[in-house]
This record gives sequence, C-alpha cells and structure tokens, in this order.
Amino acid sequence: MQLRHLALSGALGLALAAAGGPADGRDLTVVSWGGSYQDAQRQAVFEPYKRATGKALVEDSWNGGIGALRAKAEGPATWDVVQVETDELVLGCEEGILVPLDWAKLGGKDRYLPEAVHECGVGNIIWATVLAYDGDRFKDNPPKSWADFFDTKKYPGKRALRRGPRQALEFALLADGVPLDQVYKVLRTEEGVQRAFAKLDSIKGDLVWWEAGAQPPQLLASGEVVMTSAYNGRISAANRNEGRHFRIAWEAGYVYQIDSWVILANSDKKEEALDFIAFASQPQQQAKLAELIPYGPTRVDAAELIPEAVRNDIPGTPGNRAYGLFFDRDFWVDQVEKLTERFNAWAAQ
Repeated sequence: MQLRHLALSGALGLALAAAGGPADGRDLTVVSWGGSYQDAQRQAVFEPYKRATGKALVEDSWNGGIGALRAKAEGPATWDVVQVETDELVLGCEEGILVPLDWAKLGGKDRYLPEAVHECGVGNIIWATVLAYDGDRFKDNPPKSWADFFDTKKYPGKRALRRGPRQALEFALLADGVPLDQVYKVLRTEEGVQRAFAKLDSIKGDLVWWEAGAQPPQLLASGEVVMTSAYNGRISAANRNEGRHFRIAWEAGYVYQIDSWVILANSDKKEEALDFIAFASQPQQQAKLAELIPYGPTRVDAAELIPEAVRNDIPGTPGNRAYGLFFDRDFWVDQVEKLTERFNAWAAQ
C-alpha cells in the first residue's frame, strides 16, 4: 500500500533534526485506511484542517490489527492519531497503549451516538462490510444472499473475503441458514464456530483473501473474482470515480460498526492530536465526508447536513436497516485473538 508522507526533507529537515526540540521537527501524523476513503478524508478533513490551523499534517495508512497497534506503541512515536476498529479501541484502551480523551474538547458526549462514545476513542464513521458484485456481469440473475456467495455451482468463479475471522464467520453462518438476529448467539458456541469454519471450508479452493479496503473493487474490476465482501463506501467510490457498475446486495445481510479516532499513549503531540480529532469530529466535516464516500456520521447533528441523495447508500438508514447486523464488540474483544489464531491455522492447511 502506498504511504503518503509529507515530512520535511533535504537540508532543512536535517537541520531541524539536528537542532532537536520537543518533537525533533516531527509533524502530527494521522493514520487511516488508505485508498478512496483516505482520498475523501483528505478533501473533507485533512486539507481543511491544515488551512484552518496553518499546521502541517503527515498521513500514513495501515490495514488494522491490535498487534500492529502494539508495535507502534513501543519506542519513539511515529504515529499520533489512528483510526481503529472497535476491538482495537477496547483492547488498546485496556492495555494502556491509547490515552483517555477529554470529551469537553470534543463537544461533549451527548453530541454523539451512544455507540460512538468511549473513554479512549470517539466514533468517526459508521461503515459496513457488504456483499458486492459487478452489475455488468450479473444483469439477469445477481447474487442476493450469502448462500448465493457460497454456491459455486450457481455462480462459478472465485470470490473474495477479508482475511481473518471478523465478518467471514458471520457471513458463513448467514450462508448456512442462521437468521441475522441469531448469528452471534450461535457464534458464541464451539459448535457455531465449527459450523462457520466448515462452511468456509466448503469453498476454500475458490476463495481469494483481501486485506486492504482498496482491494475488493480492484478484484471485481480485474475479473479475478465474481463477487466479494467489501466496505460499502469503497464500492460507491469505484462507481463514482471510475465509472463502474458495481452493486451491493444489501438484502443479503451486512455487518456494520463504528470506527474511532484514538491517540497513541507514546505520542509526543497529544494536545495537537486532540485538536485534530475535535476538528475532524465537527458536524460539517463528518457530513462532507459522508457526501464524498457514504459512511454514516457519528455526530447526531451531522445527519441533517447530508444530502438526501446520499443517505440511502449509508448503512443503517431506513432503506437498508432491516438487513444490518451490528458488530458485537463484546464478542470480538473477547475472541478476536483466539479466533484469529484459529483462522490462520485453518487458512494454512
């Protein structure tokens, strides 16, 4: 993945480094998910922040994982603000690698959805992992369920899932006939976990694994896969920016959750980091981001600023709410490391 660095270079950078100082000339570093999503963030948040404050900002990107977060929390700081998933937020806070936030500087907890409020993080977006396919390929009989995704006779060809147990196990159970509202109840049992892995095993030879959010649209565009799990906003961005005709099968069922901004405990720019998060969390910035890529806002006063035409593409809105399964934070905080180890062993077989 391409990493974007705007740090000082050349003789000036060397001079500043030699001079030392509190941060040795290092600018605030904000880490997100790359691709079309980070492109939208740059337009809605990063560039407006730089213009409003006159401060520099360095971008970086990552693919997630509590292990990667732990590694960055050791030694000298290179990351300050990071966008994380729910289990990374909770585990990172419990382990002390993230710092508690001053909610007074973020406008107060009552300005946000309850699910977006945490001691060490503030919700940034509501996003979903969905079933996506190329509408040009399936004009007459498109896939409409996760059972279709797992049916390689009806829909021959490779299909893709995000590498790891998160969402893959939920979708496997949906494909195996578990009702949406029973998925986590089943997954909490050993029999349910075995059932999910057995379902994945049934198409293991036809699976392609992706890690970065930019990959699913690329896999569809190249024809390498006939359908894939994907982040809803990446599919919309590919249609808008590249003229694709990708489709989302909302009715298949999707898992949605909240990403959060956090500050690493080893950051030497905690005050500036909090100022950035406060700026990024303004309703105008959240609404602009949703307009550029359809992820939902977490500020209660941002929704009314989003154009009507965009709202139906946002997960959890009336047009698709009935098909959504909210990510079970407690389950994954408790099980993510154990199930990731189990998934990796299964994938290596």
